[in-house]
Amino acid sequence: MSKVIVFGAGGWGTALSLVLRATGHNPVLHARRPSFAAELRRERENRPYLPGVLLPENLTVASGIPDFTGAELFVLAVPTQFVRKSLTPLAPAYPRGLPVVSVVKGIEVGSQKRVSEVIREVLGRVPICVLSGPSHAEEVARRLPTTVVAASSNHALARVVQRAFMTDRFRVYSHTDVRGVELGGAMKNVIAIAAGICDGLGLGDNAKSALLSRGLVEISRFGLALGARMTTFYGISGLGDLVTTCYSPWGRNRSVGLAIGKGKKLSQILAEMKMVAEGVETTRSVLALARKCRVSLPIVEEVHAVLFEDKDPRHAVADLMGRGAKSEIEDFEPPAGKSRKRKGRRVASPSR
Repeated sequence: MSKVIVFGAGGWGTALSLVLRATGHNPVLHARRPSFAAELRRERENRPYLPGVLLPENLTVASGIPDFTGAELFVLAVPTQFVRKSLTPLAPAYPRGLPVVSVVKGIEVGSQKRVSEVIREVLGRVPICVLSGPSHAEEVARRLPTTVVAASSNHALARVVQRAFMTDRFRVYSHTDVRGVELGGAMKNVIAIAAGICDGLGLGDNAKSALLSRGLVEISRFGLALGARMTTFYGISGLGDLVTTCYSPWGRNRSVGLAIGKGKKLSQILAEMKMVAEGVETTRSVLALARKCRVSLPIVEEVHAVLFEDKDPRHAVADLMGRGAKSEIEDFEPPAGKSRKRKGRRVASPSR
Protein backbone atom coordinates (compact mmCIF):
# COMPACT_ATOMS: atom_id res chain seq x y z
CA MET A 1 0.00 0.00 0.00
CA SER A 2 1.51 3.30 -1.09
CA LYS A 3 0.89 6.58 0.70
CA VAL A 4 -1.10 9.27 -1.12
CA ILE A 5 -1.72 12.70 0.42
CA VAL A 6 -5.16 14.11 -0.42
CA PHE A 7 -4.97 17.82 0.39
CA GLY A 8 -8.48 19.20 0.85
CA ALA A 9 -11.28 17.54 2.81
CA GLY A 10 -14.26 18.79 0.83
CA GLY A 11 -16.62 16.43 -0.94
CA TRP A 12 -14.27 15.74 -3.84
CA GLY A 13 -11.17 15.16 -1.74
CA THR A 14 -13.14 12.83 0.53
CA ALA A 15 -14.61 10.88 -2.41
CA LEU A 16 -11.18 10.45 -4.02
CA SER A 17 -9.79 9.19 -0.71
CA LEU A 18 -12.41 6.45 -0.85
CA VAL A 19 -11.43 5.62 -4.44
CA LEU A 20 -7.78 5.36 -3.41
CA ARG A 21 -8.69 3.04 -0.54
CA ALA A 22 -10.52 0.85 -3.05
CA THR A 23 -7.40 0.62 -5.23
CA GLY A 24 -5.31 -0.56 -2.28
CA HIS A 25 -3.53 2.71 -1.51
CA ASN A 26 -3.12 4.41 1.85
CA PRO A 27 -4.63 7.91 1.46
CA VAL A 28 -4.12 10.56 4.12
CA LEU A 29 -6.99 13.05 3.94
CA HIS A 30 -5.83 16.53 5.00
CA ALA A 31 -8.33 19.07 6.30
CA ARG A 32 -7.44 22.77 6.51
CA ARG A 33 -8.85 23.20 10.02
CA PRO A 34 -7.70 20.93 12.89
CA SER A 35 -11.21 21.12 14.37
CA PHE A 36 -12.72 19.76 11.14
CA ALA A 37 -10.13 16.98 10.99
CA ALA A 38 -11.05 16.03 14.55
CA GLU A 39 -14.74 16.02 13.60
CA LEU A 40 -14.10 13.70 10.66
CA ARG A 41 -12.11 11.31 12.84
CA ARG A 42 -14.84 11.30 15.48
CA GLU A 43 -17.95 11.12 13.29
CA ARG A 44 -16.44 9.07 10.40
CA GLU A 45 -18.67 11.08 8.08
CA ASN A 46 -18.13 14.33 6.16
CA ARG A 47 -21.51 15.79 7.04
CA PRO A 48 -21.04 19.30 5.62
CA TYR A 49 -19.79 18.18 2.19
CA LEU A 50 -20.66 14.50 1.72
CA PRO A 51 -23.47 13.55 4.08
CA GLY A 52 -24.56 9.94 4.33
CA VAL A 53 -21.22 8.46 3.21
CA LEU A 54 -19.34 6.65 5.97
CA LEU A 55 -15.55 6.95 6.16
CA PRO A 56 -13.72 3.67 6.86
CA GLU A 57 -11.96 3.43 10.20
CA ASN A 58 -8.62 2.88 8.47
CA LEU A 59 -8.83 6.17 6.49
CA THR A 60 -6.30 8.51 8.09
CA VAL A 61 -7.44 12.11 8.59
CA ALA A 62 -4.90 14.83 9.38
CA SER A 63 -4.41 18.62 9.32
CA GLY A 64 -1.57 21.13 9.15
CA ILE A 65 1.56 20.69 7.04
CA PRO A 66 1.52 17.15 5.59
CA ASP A 67 4.20 14.62 6.40
CA PHE A 68 5.59 13.95 2.93
CA THR A 69 7.70 10.99 4.05
CA GLY A 70 7.00 8.00 1.84
CA ALA A 71 4.29 9.76 -0.20
CA GLU A 72 4.02 8.75 -3.86
CA LEU A 73 1.33 11.23 -4.97
CA PHE A 74 -0.01 14.56 -3.69
CA VAL A 75 -3.66 15.14 -4.67
CA LEU A 76 -4.64 18.81 -4.64
CA ALA A 77 -8.38 19.21 -3.93
CA VAL A 78 -8.97 22.79 -2.77
CA PRO A 79 -10.98 25.54 -4.55
CA THR A 80 -9.10 27.41 -7.27
CA GLN A 81 -8.94 30.75 -5.49
CA PHE A 82 -7.32 29.08 -2.43
CA VAL A 83 -4.68 27.09 -4.32
CA ARG A 84 -1.88 29.66 -4.06
CA LYS A 85 -2.60 30.46 -0.40
CA SER A 86 -2.85 26.77 0.53
CA LEU A 87 0.35 25.68 -1.22
CA THR A 88 2.61 28.54 -0.14
CA PRO A 89 3.22 27.21 3.42
CA LEU A 90 4.01 23.77 1.95
CA ALA A 91 6.62 24.97 -0.56
CA PRO A 92 9.74 24.91 1.67
CA ALA A 93 9.21 21.25 2.62
CA TYR A 94 7.66 19.99 -0.61
CA PRO A 95 9.73 17.21 -2.29
CA ARG A 96 10.45 18.38 -5.84
CA GLY A 97 10.03 14.87 -7.26
CA LEU A 98 6.59 14.26 -5.70
CA PRO A 99 3.91 14.43 -8.43
CA VAL A 100 0.94 16.73 -7.90
CA VAL A 101 -2.43 15.43 -9.08
CA SER A 102 -4.66 18.47 -9.52
CA VAL A 103 -8.41 17.83 -9.34
CA VAL A 104 -9.20 21.56 -9.27
CA LYS A 105 -11.41 23.13 -11.97
CA GLY A 106 -10.99 26.86 -12.37
CA ILE A 107 -8.79 29.79 -13.40
CA GLU A 108 -7.18 32.06 -10.82
CA VAL A 109 -8.65 35.55 -10.59
CA GLY A 110 -6.12 38.33 -11.10
CA SER A 111 -3.34 36.28 -12.70
CA GLN A 112 -5.75 34.45 -15.05
CA LYS A 113 -3.53 31.40 -14.70
CA ARG A 114 -4.56 27.77 -14.92
CA VAL A 115 -4.16 25.77 -11.73
CA SER A 116 -1.15 23.85 -13.05
CA GLU A 117 0.57 27.18 -13.74
CA VAL A 118 -0.13 28.36 -10.18
CA ILE A 119 1.24 25.09 -8.80
CA ARG A 120 4.47 25.55 -10.75
CA GLU A 121 4.82 29.15 -9.58
CA VAL A 122 4.51 28.13 -5.92
CA LEU A 123 6.16 24.70 -5.79
CA GLY A 124 8.60 24.93 -8.68
CA ARG A 125 9.11 22.41 -11.47
CA VAL A 126 7.22 19.55 -9.86
CA PRO A 127 5.60 16.78 -11.99
CA ILE A 128 1.90 17.58 -12.55
CA CYS A 129 -1.07 15.53 -13.69
CA VAL A 130 -4.64 16.82 -14.01
CA LEU A 131 -7.50 14.47 -13.12
CA SER A 132 -10.77 15.76 -14.56
CA GLY A 133 -14.10 14.77 -16.08
CA PRO A 134 -17.81 14.34 -15.28
CA SER A 135 -17.42 13.24 -11.68
CA HIS A 136 -19.72 14.54 -8.97
CA ALA A 137 -18.35 13.55 -5.58
CA GLU A 138 -21.77 12.39 -4.38
CA GLU A 139 -21.89 9.72 -7.09
CA VAL A 140 -18.23 8.71 -6.92
CA ALA A 141 -18.45 8.18 -3.15
CA ARG A 142 -21.46 5.89 -3.67
CA ARG A 143 -19.57 3.88 -6.29
CA LEU A 144 -21.74 4.87 -9.23
CA PRO A 145 -19.89 4.33 -12.55
CA THR A 146 -17.68 7.30 -13.40
CA THR A 147 -15.14 8.03 -16.13
CA VAL A 148 -12.43 10.72 -16.06
CA VAL A 149 -9.09 11.53 -17.72
CA ALA A 150 -5.60 11.83 -16.25
CA ALA A 151 -3.68 14.39 -18.30
CA SER A 152 0.03 15.12 -18.15
CA SER A 153 2.66 16.28 -20.61
CA ASN A 154 4.60 13.30 -19.24
CA HIS A 155 2.52 10.40 -20.51
CA ALA A 156 4.28 7.98 -18.15
CA LEU A 157 2.99 10.04 -15.19
CA ALA A 158 -0.52 10.05 -16.67
CA ARG A 159 -0.36 6.24 -16.76
CA VAL A 160 0.85 6.13 -13.14
CA VAL A 161 -2.13 8.24 -12.04
CA GLN A 162 -4.43 6.16 -14.22
CA ARG A 163 -3.36 2.99 -12.43
CA ALA A 164 -3.52 4.63 -9.00
CA PHE A 165 -7.18 5.65 -9.32
CA MET A 166 -8.72 3.10 -11.66
CA THR A 167 -11.31 0.70 -10.22
CA ASP A 168 -14.23 -1.30 -11.58
CA ARG A 169 -16.40 1.79 -10.87
CA PHE A 170 -13.94 4.61 -11.57
CA ARG A 171 -12.53 4.38 -15.08
CA VAL A 172 -9.56 6.58 -16.02
CA TYR A 173 -8.27 7.38 -19.51
CA SER A 174 -4.77 8.80 -19.99
CA HIS A 175 -4.34 12.09 -21.87
CA THR A 176 -1.59 14.55 -22.79
CA ASP A 177 -3.44 17.84 -23.43
CA VAL A 178 -3.16 19.38 -19.95
CA ARG A 179 -4.11 22.83 -21.21
CA GLY A 180 -7.28 21.60 -22.90
CA VAL A 181 -8.37 19.43 -19.97
CA GLU A 182 -7.90 22.31 -17.52
CA LEU A 183 -9.64 24.89 -19.71
CA GLY A 184 -12.57 22.56 -20.43
CA GLY A 185 -12.99 21.77 -16.73
CA ALA A 186 -12.90 25.45 -15.80
CA MET A 187 -15.06 26.94 -18.51
CA LYS A 188 -17.84 24.36 -18.36
CA ASN A 189 -18.67 25.78 -14.92
CA VAL A 190 -19.44 29.15 -16.50
CA ILE A 191 -21.75 27.54 -19.06
CA ALA A 192 -23.39 25.58 -16.20
CA ILE A 193 -24.38 28.86 -14.55
CA ALA A 194 -26.03 29.87 -17.83
CA ALA A 195 -27.77 26.46 -17.96
CA GLY A 196 -29.12 26.99 -14.45
CA ILE A 197 -30.43 30.41 -15.41
CA CYS A 198 -32.11 28.78 -18.41
CA ASP A 199 -33.82 26.27 -16.11
CA GLY A 200 -34.75 28.93 -13.56
CA LEU A 201 -36.44 31.01 -16.24
CA GLY A 202 -38.29 27.95 -17.59
CA LEU A 203 -36.96 28.39 -21.13
CA GLY A 204 -37.39 24.73 -22.10
CA ASP A 205 -35.36 21.93 -23.62
CA ASN A 206 -34.82 23.58 -27.01
CA ALA A 207 -33.13 26.59 -25.43
CA LYS A 208 -30.99 24.50 -23.10
CA SER A 209 -29.79 22.19 -25.87
CA ALA A 210 -28.83 25.18 -27.98
CA LEU A 211 -27.07 26.72 -24.98
CA LEU A 212 -24.93 23.61 -24.45
CA SER A 213 -24.11 23.38 -28.16
CA ARG A 214 -23.10 27.03 -28.40
CA GLY A 215 -21.38 26.77 -25.04
CA LEU A 216 -19.20 23.97 -26.36
CA VAL A 217 -18.31 26.16 -29.34
CA GLU A 218 -17.19 28.92 -26.96
CA ILE A 219 -15.18 26.47 -24.85
CA SER A 220 -13.46 25.14 -27.99
CA ARG A 221 -12.83 28.60 -29.43
CA PHE A 222 -11.37 29.80 -26.15
CA GLY A 223 -9.24 26.68 -25.73
CA LEU A 224 -7.86 26.81 -29.26
CA ALA A 225 -6.86 30.44 -28.77
CA LEU A 226 -4.85 29.37 -25.72
CA GLY A 227 -3.12 26.45 -27.43
CA ALA A 228 -5.33 23.47 -26.56
CA ARG A 229 -6.42 20.74 -28.97
CA MET A 230 -9.94 20.73 -30.46
CA THR A 231 -10.45 17.00 -29.91
CA THR A 232 -10.05 17.43 -26.14
CA PHE A 233 -13.25 19.46 -25.92
CA TYR A 234 -15.31 16.73 -27.59
CA GLY A 235 -14.13 14.12 -25.10
CA ILE A 236 -14.73 13.22 -21.47
CA SER A 237 -13.23 16.34 -19.92
CA GLY A 238 -15.00 18.62 -22.41
CA LEU A 239 -18.42 17.56 -23.68
CA GLY A 240 -18.78 14.88 -21.01
CA ASP A 241 -18.13 17.22 -18.10
CA LEU A 242 -20.25 19.97 -19.67
CA VAL A 243 -23.35 17.77 -19.97
CA THR A 244 -23.08 16.45 -16.41
CA THR A 245 -22.55 19.89 -14.90
CA CYS A 246 -25.42 21.47 -16.81
CA TYR A 247 -27.99 18.78 -16.00
CA SER A 248 -27.11 17.19 -12.67
CA PRO A 249 -28.96 18.25 -9.50
CA TRP A 250 -25.58 17.96 -7.71
CA GLY A 251 -24.07 20.76 -9.82
CA ARG A 252 -23.22 23.78 -7.65
CA ASN A 253 -22.74 26.11 -10.62
CA ARG A 254 -26.03 25.10 -12.17
CA SER A 255 -27.66 25.65 -8.76
CA VAL A 256 -26.31 29.21 -8.67
CA GLY A 257 -27.80 29.91 -12.10
CA LEU A 258 -31.07 28.23 -11.16
CA ALA A 259 -31.47 30.50 -8.14
CA ILE A 260 -30.63 33.58 -10.21
CA GLY A 261 -33.20 32.56 -12.82
CA LYS A 262 -35.78 32.35 -10.04
CA GLY A 263 -35.02 35.87 -8.87
CA LYS A 264 -32.33 35.60 -6.17
CA LYS A 265 -29.30 37.87 -6.05
CA LEU A 266 -25.78 36.44 -6.28
CA SER A 267 -24.73 37.78 -2.87
CA GLN A 268 -27.64 36.01 -1.18
CA ILE A 269 -26.97 32.75 -3.03
CA LEU A 270 -23.28 32.66 -2.10
CA ALA A 271 -24.04 33.52 1.52
CA GLU A 272 -26.32 30.48 1.75
CA MET A 273 -23.89 28.02 0.07
CA LYS A 274 -21.65 25.70 2.09
CA MET A 275 -19.47 24.78 -0.88
CA VAL A 276 -17.69 26.84 -3.53
CA ALA A 277 -19.22 27.33 -6.97
CA GLU A 278 -16.04 27.63 -9.03
CA GLY A 279 -17.79 29.10 -12.06
CA VAL A 280 -18.58 32.42 -10.37
CA GLU A 281 -15.00 33.66 -10.06
CA THR A 282 -13.90 31.72 -13.14
CA THR A 283 -16.33 33.85 -15.16
CA ARG A 284 -14.20 36.90 -14.33
CA SER A 285 -10.98 35.13 -15.30
CA VAL A 286 -12.28 33.64 -18.54
CA LEU A 287 -13.71 36.94 -19.74
CA ALA A 288 -10.50 38.83 -18.91
CA LEU A 289 -8.43 36.24 -20.80
CA ALA A 290 -10.83 36.21 -23.74
CA ARG A 291 -10.66 39.98 -24.11
CA LYS A 292 -6.88 39.85 -23.91
CA CYS A 293 -6.83 37.23 -26.70
CA ARG A 294 -9.59 38.98 -28.69
CA VAL A 295 -11.85 35.90 -28.57
CA SER A 296 -15.60 36.44 -28.76
CA LEU A 297 -17.55 34.59 -26.04
CA PRO A 298 -21.14 35.94 -26.09
CA ILE A 299 -22.53 33.51 -23.49
CA VAL A 300 -19.70 34.23 -21.07
CA GLU A 301 -20.21 37.98 -21.62
CA GLU A 302 -23.87 37.68 -20.65
CA VAL A 303 -23.18 35.46 -17.63
CA HIS A 304 -20.67 38.05 -16.42
CA ALA A 305 -23.21 40.84 -16.91
CA VAL A 306 -25.84 38.94 -14.92
CA LEU A 307 -23.47 37.99 -12.10
CA PHE A 308 -21.51 41.19 -11.67
CA GLU A 309 -23.39 43.99 -13.45
CA ASP A 310 -26.88 43.21 -12.13
CA LYS A 311 -28.26 42.60 -15.61
CA ASP A 312 -31.72 41.06 -15.73
CA PRO A 313 -31.26 37.46 -16.98
CA ARG A 314 -34.27 37.88 -19.27
CA HIS A 315 -32.51 40.77 -20.98
CA ALA A 316 -29.37 38.64 -21.30
CA VAL A 317 -31.39 35.94 -23.08
CA ALA A 318 -32.97 38.54 -25.37
CA ASP A 319 -29.55 39.96 -26.27
CA LEU A 320 -28.18 36.52 -27.10
CA MET A 321 -31.19 35.65 -29.25
CA GLY A 322 -31.11 39.02 -30.98
CA ARG A 323 -27.53 38.83 -32.22
CA GLY A 324 -26.92 39.16 -35.94
CA ALA A 325 -27.09 36.15 -38.27
CA LYS A 326 -24.00 33.93 -38.21
CA SER A 327 -22.65 30.88 -40.02
CA GLU A 328 -22.17 27.87 -37.80
CA ILE A 329 -19.53 26.44 -40.15
CA GLU A 330 -17.18 29.36 -39.52
CA ASP A 331 -17.27 28.60 -35.80
CA PHE A 332 -15.17 25.53 -36.45
CA GLU A 333 -12.40 27.51 -38.13
CA PRO A 334 -9.26 28.56 -36.18
CA PRO A 335 -9.74 31.53 -33.80
CA ALA A 336 -8.80 35.14 -34.56
CA GLY A 337 -5.20 35.73 -35.48
CA LYS A 338 -4.71 32.12 -36.55
CA SER A 339 -4.93 30.67 -40.01
CA ARG A 340 -4.71 27.37 -41.81
CA LYS A 341 -4.19 26.19 -45.34
CA ARG A 342 -7.09 24.88 -47.36
CA LYS A 343 -6.60 23.63 -50.91
CA GLY A 344 -3.43 25.64 -51.33
CA ARG A 345 -4.93 28.88 -49.96
CA ARG A 346 -4.20 30.49 -46.62
CA VAL A 347 -7.51 31.11 -44.84
CA ALA A 348 -7.87 33.45 -41.88
CA SER A 349 -10.86 33.10 -39.56
CA PRO A 350 -12.33 36.06 -37.71
CA SER A 351 -13.34 36.03 -34.08
CA ARG A 352 -17.09 35.65 -33.85
